[in-house]
Amino acid sequence: MSDKKILATVEGREITEEHVDRLLAGLGPQRAEQFNTPEGRKTLLNEVITQELIFVDAKNKKMDEESDFKAELEIMEIELLKQYGLRKLLQEVEVSNEEAFEYYKAHRNEFKTQESIRAKHILVDDAGKADQIYWDVKKGLFFEEAAKKFSSCPSASAGGDLGYFSRGQMVPEFERAVFALEINEVSRPVRTQFGYHIIKLTDRKKAGIKEFTEVEADIRQILTGSKQNKKYVEESKRLRETYSVTMNQ
Repeated sequence: MSDKKILATVEGREITEEHVDRLLAGLGPQRAEQFNTPEGRKTLLNEVITQELIFVDAKNKKMDEESDFKAELEIMEIELLKQYGLRKLLQEVEVSNEEAFEYYKAHRNEFKTQESIRAKHILVDDAGKADQIYWDVKKGLFFEEAAKKFSSCPSASAGGDLGYFSRGQMVPEFERAVFALEINEVSRPVRTQFGYHIIKLTDRKKAGIKEFTEVEADIRQILTGSKQNKKYVEESKRLRETYSVTMNQ
């Protein structure tokens, strides 16, 4: 019996939170989000109850003994066993730490990273105002405080922080100015199509190659897929050599 909370009982059959969770999971991400509320889950619970009632009624009417049902059940059992057998076959595939690291060493160029920087900015729509803010910052006004007070960019709430970005992600005028700065240097106002920016460079990461730990999960996924495909082909060949197959032209 499930450890989940029992929500209802239908003719002695317990309906738990797990039943509702399974129905919710089968709805797909968008619909699941709509129903994952107290009201929505209550609706799903009633749906589970209805399905259980249909099951109980069908059993009482001995529908499971009807020839049509048995024929459908046989088809479903065949398909389910195919899927189960395939899943068991592919689950046998494992990728060792050594294999993953050997792949990393042999494909290091695939894990190159561009130079990236982190910057903060203050965006205003007036050149005179931008100049005034620039000089206030130079005189000691905290950049983050000025961003929160004056910047019209959504980043203002984070002190103007834009996070990390590489070349090609910002408009040309902004990019030229920010990549020319030294760490903690503040630029004079830079005009772009969005207005006037006062920019502060806060960090710089050189181009390089990602560490193994950063890409290990991706490598394992690549190798697992490759090994599973190979396993599938090999098993297909073995099965054709073991069991009779007749092709009708």
